[in-house]
Amino acid sequence: MSFERELIQRAKENKQRIILPEGNDERILTAANEVLKEDFANLIVLGNPDEMRQTAKKLNLSYFEKAELLDYKKSAEFKEYAAKYYELRKSKGVTETQAEKQIEDRNYFGVMAVYCKKADGMVSGADGTTADTIRPALSIIKTRPGCSIASSIFIMVLPDNRIWIFGDCAINTNPTPAQLAEIAVSSAQTAAAFGIDPKIAFLSYSSGSSGKGPDVDAVREAVKIALEARDRLYPSLPIDGPLQFDAAVDPRTAASKMPNSEVAGKANVMIFPNLNAGNICYKAVQRSANALAIGPVIQGLNAPVNDLSRGALVEDIINTIAITALQAQSEKK
Repeated sequence: MSFERELIQRAKENKQRIILPEGNDERILTAANEVLKEDFANLIVLGNPDEMRQTAKKLNLSYFEKAELLDYKKSAEFKEYAAKYYELRKSKGVTETQAEKQIEDRNYFGVMAVYCKKADGMVSGADGTTADTIRPALSIIKTRPGCSIASSIFIMVLPDNRIWIFGDCAINTNPTPAQLAEIAVSSAQTAAAFGIDPKIAFLSYSSGSSGKGPDVDAVREAVKIALEARDRLYPSLPIDGPLQFDAAVDPRTAASKMPNSEVAGKANVMIFPNLNAGNICYKAVQRSANALAIGPVIQGLNAPVNDLSRGALVEDIINTIAITALQAQSEKK
């Protein structure tokens, strides 16, 4: 809870404007009410304004009236965004009619609002798939300079208040060594935006030079690339690997396996070799250690767009809005 409060307090310092395309979902409206009650972000909610007001009244959401409610297909911005989308995509064969049809999709409208700087970030996915949220972001906002891919992290808040960053657990299935290195640097930047001092461990089934095989060799190559990138972009960033999970987080194991490492035993940013390992591990820690899993947090884009699970709780939505606001703050520095 203390970490969540810290996120909200930091978001209050410079309020951002976040667009929520799924105004048909009661969880979104309830979360929006709490955000507006805490007053840590300004919100644009897409949907039928009359229906949203009726739902808010039924749920006793007294702060929801502070949100900007937008029937986006009838809005002044609709034609503007369709025209701009056409200009962006006409080289790909998109016609003006197709562009207008595409902007009828609420997520495309929301991403265009971010692209046109009418909003600072978007949160969606409670009523759709990850692809529904990420596809328009990749085609419109695109990845920022120096990033060839978008990736994701989960923030794992343990009961003893330790905070771990796990990446990538949601997007890239089998990243190459170069992509793993990029995920690591992006994850460090994301961690820093949330006030976490990053120490990066590239995880594998062996620590140091003890193991052999193509999988651990790929991790070693990723570490080498990450160290080269660090020297250019982030000179003081602690990076080590390959490391087993216990060597990464447990000081006693680290003293035995990797006594000269500046990361072993102190790691808080864990880079998994593939999506299979990352997704399994985050869910295992969440369920077995009673950890709070915040995410996925999407990184590497030119502006923040974050995805929600279709099973997201109101608390999850509030946290994701706070994180999106902090990412937007960081983008402006």
